[in-house]
Amino acid sequence: MKRSVLGLFVVFVLGGAVFLSRGLGDQSSKNATSEGFRIKVEETNPFTSLKPNAGPEQFQFAVISDRTGGHRPGVFSKAVQQINLLQPEFIMSVGDLIEGSSVAKTNREQWNEFNSYVSQFQMPFFYVTGNHDSANSSLAEVWKEKYGRKSYHFTYKNCLFITINTNDDDGEYPKVEANFKKERIGKAQLARIAEAIKENPEVRHTFVFLHHPIWNNKDTVANGWDAFENLLGDRPSTVFCGHIHVFRKFVKKGRALYQLATTGGGSSMRGVEYGEFDQVAWITMKTGGPVISHINLEGIYKEDLSPFESTETGRETVAPKNLTRTYGTVTLQGKPGFGLLALFTEIPKEPKDKPYVGNARTTKTGSFEVFANRGAPGLRPGKYKVHFSPAPSLVIDPGVKPPENLVPERFRLAATTPLVVDVPEGNTASFAFELE
Repeated sequence: MKRSVLGLFVVFVLGGAVFLSRGLGDQSSKNATSEGFRIKVEETNPFTSLKPNAGPEQFQFAVISDRTGGHRPGVFSKAVQQINLLQPEFIMSVGDLIEGSSVAKTNREQWNEFNSYVSQFQMPFFYVTGNHDSANSSLAEVWKEKYGRKSYHFTYKNCLFITINTNDDDGEYPKVEANFKKERIGKAQLARIAEAIKENPEVRHTFVFLHHPIWNNKDTVANGWDAFENLLGDRPSTVFCGHIHVFRKFVKKGRALYQLATTGGGSSMRGVEYGEFDQVAWITMKTGGPVISHINLEGIYKEDLSPFESTETGRETVAPKNLTRTYGTVTLQGKPGFGLLALFTEIPKEPKDKPYVGNARTTKTGSFEVFANRGAPGLRPGKYKVHFSPAPSLVIDPGVKPPENLVPERFRLAATTPLVVDVPEGNTASFAFELE
């Protein structure tokens, strides 16, 4: 009897040792084969698991952002080649795909050029309209001719995808030019969205794509955003937009809303810390929800590191001539002023003149270089008021307490700052500010 019990105990111990040495209990030959792997499984193994990170409901898609608004040559056409290397299942967009004009012939030519790149995608591409694409009667005519409706929805692997036209009145193709300037979701479009949501009550996730971040507008009742949010309710959902050409993540009512940077659009390209870089958003939909990342296109290479070729032209950006590269340092309470936004506001020579404004984030050493918004480095010669504020976070979440503003009050506004500098003509100018 004792010998039998001892034998069972030995079997139990050995079996437990084999189980523990494998790390996971699913690494039997049977499971290995059923999961797609064919490999010999021993008591100890040089792998952690044989369960692949995959499943019948898992998929990946990419989102491109603004190509235009001063598009730079060779960016989008190279992005097409880079996305093909990543092999998503499909690609979404957030509008501003062409520069646009008031002449239908020009608009058709620009769409033909854009589509010559899109046709190279190895996967489906879904158009979303921006103000550069359809916000005048000529653009609207050509959009309707080429793509039909401006807003639509579809489902994929039990996820709902909603696209929105944010240059909307109550109809798809407004006749009054002034209506194109309104950033909103019209009543007819809201009704269609409501029907799409009603028809898909049990989807795993809802993804939304629009051009303008209209949740930041002053009147979200009038522009339709509040009504749209009410339609979404508490269903799991994620929103993507463009337009501003600067990355920000917003959190509203527990929902993530991503304002993407650019995919070739006008930008000062100062880097990720400014939210100014060329990107695609990369979404992996898993059983528990989406996993979202942002890919800087500067880091995607061919397998042999050969360069991407492009003949894509760009829109010439007209920067003011004779800008002075402007640098500086900031000391705050005796220490380097890190994490500040320095703003230089020109004092116009004539009251009717529009002031030139430059901005810069300070580094850990308190240093900075001034750029215009979406523009070139430097300031045009003249007098400027200089004020400071905490640099805006790339994530805007009302549930997270913002850092304390340590900038003395008199330096916080252009109207009250005592700092006035004279930017001279020449190659460079440098200033040192002490905020005490």
